[in-house]
Amino acid sequence: MRTGGPVTLSKARVRMAMTIFERLVVLAVAGTVAAAPLSASAEGRGAGSWLGSLVRQPSESVQLAAARDADPSLPAFDSRGANWSDRFDPSSDTLSFTFDSRQPTLSAETVQNIQRAIDTYLAIQARGGWNTVPGGQVLRVGLSHKNVASLRERLIASGDLNASAGISNTFDTYVEAAVRRFQARHGLLPDGMVQDATLAELNVPIEVRINQLRTNLVRVNSMSADLGDRYVMVNIPAAEVEAVENGVVASRHTAVVGRSDRESPVLAKKVLYVSFNPYWTVPKSIIRKDIIPKMREDPTYLTRYKIRILDGKGQEIDPAQVDWSTDEAVDYMLKQDPGDQNSLGSIRINFPNEHAVYLHDTPQQTLFGTNARFHSSGCVRVQNVRQLVDWLLQPNGDWSRTKIDAVVRSGERVDVSLKKKTPIYFAYITAWATSDGVVHFRPDIYNRDGLGTPLASDI
Repeated sequence: MRTGGPVTLSKARVRMAMTIFERLVVLAVAGTVAAAPLSASAEGRGAGSWLGSLVRQPSESVQLAAARDADPSLPAFDSRGANWSDRFDPSSDTLSFTFDSRQPTLSAETVQNIQRAIDTYLAIQARGGWNTVPGGQVLRVGLSHKNVASLRERLIASGDLNASAGISNTFDTYVEAAVRRFQARHGLLPDGMVQDATLAELNVPIEVRINQLRTNLVRVNSMSADLGDRYVMVNIPAAEVEAVENGVVASRHTAVVGRSDRESPVLAKKVLYVSFNPYWTVPKSIIRKDIIPKMREDPTYLTRYKIRILDGKGQEIDPAQVDWSTDEAVDYMLKQDPGDQNSLGSIRINFPNEHAVYLHDTPQQTLFGTNARFHSSGCVRVQNVRQLVDWLLQPNGDWSRTKIDAVVRSGERVDVSLKKKTPIYFAYITAWATSDGVVHFRPDIYNRDGLGTPLASDI
């Protein structure tokens, strides 16, 4: 729609020429959902939480638009979408969102935040919920495509994109920032592109999200009693580890957890000791499911990975003596020597349990940079595990990060008992919210939410 004047009309005059009626039309199309500004400068000036912004009235959004007219330093939007001259910039590839809340996932505050999130999502549902985004095209910054309009509408509905951005076919840097925000909330790598995993999360119905929040409200409430002043929490669906002290997250770690056919268990135990440069005794389930098939394909597999076969007397057996066409190997102990190829890496964190699981390092660091980190046989691989061990050993008083690094470099086999036994909890939390109003979702990888709808990273 033209507002009059030549094509070279300045952006300031175009914004001034937009009527309140036009702004209201934009807001009506967007479901009258206004999110907090997404650019770095706007976020610094943002008022209220993301949850609060979702329930603002249209008049407030009009006031925000008017404020942008009065202050040119604020990002300017118009109802026709982006202009190449002011909506694309070299910094777009650095736009990212990290939600590094120091609030523990298991807490009374989280219970209250989830309830507020449920109320907000019910309000979105009452306004018609959100649309689906068509597939068949990777959406990324710089693209003009009809599917971008659906993407904008979807992101506005959930509060990831400001409603005043409007509906157009242009994928600009503001849409890219909104996609990154959405991806971060859903545990996806925030690359700003809409491909398979992101598209699947976008198209999860709001009814499923509400039920997911309700299910996890019960879970978090039941586990948020006295967990201790110092504990470790593994959130399995998030593939994440929290070290919590005095009600604050001291450190948070990306993890790799059990895949769907070898689930990491929900449990509550105590960490008793840490093993440096450990041997790995291969569980019988892995011998049967992994080692035997690999040895049938490659008879040198055990030798290459420095895994030795020991009989009941501790005597080493030549792999050629074992009949790999049967399950005979299950009757022996398979033990991997410490070293660069050891499946446990250089550190194992031990908490005796009936499931024979533990936390450990890994030589396969690349897995931490993937969306779906469900690859283990039940144990939990921890990124930057030495930081976690440093925290666990602080009450010992005689261990430092320098000493930890030195022991790892030495290759010496060392077990260190914790002077303060630290509780550890494995939890299954697929949805939660933080006090800043950000609502997080993770895939129901073990299908325990009873939602009947597979979620995006469940692949």
